[in-house]
Amino acid sequence: MLKERMIYDPAVATLTVTQIHSPIGREDWARATLIGLGLNKLRRTRTLQNTPAIVGMINRVHHLVKVEG
Repeated sequence: MLKERMIYDPAVATLTVTQIHSPIGREDWARATLIGLGLNKLRRTRTLQNTPAIVGMINRVHHLVKVEG
């Protein structure tokens, strides 16, 4: 089952993003995107502002993260 991608919703102020899978064996851009989100270890959680740029980064690595909020 594929995860759904996020759509930017300005009504939500912040997003809580948790890394649930490792970038080992993935493309270099996946690791770089996780680092850009402040995630670089499993089960690390960050609360981020809800902006189109952040939502785009989350969509890029949606298979490696879990989003709440």
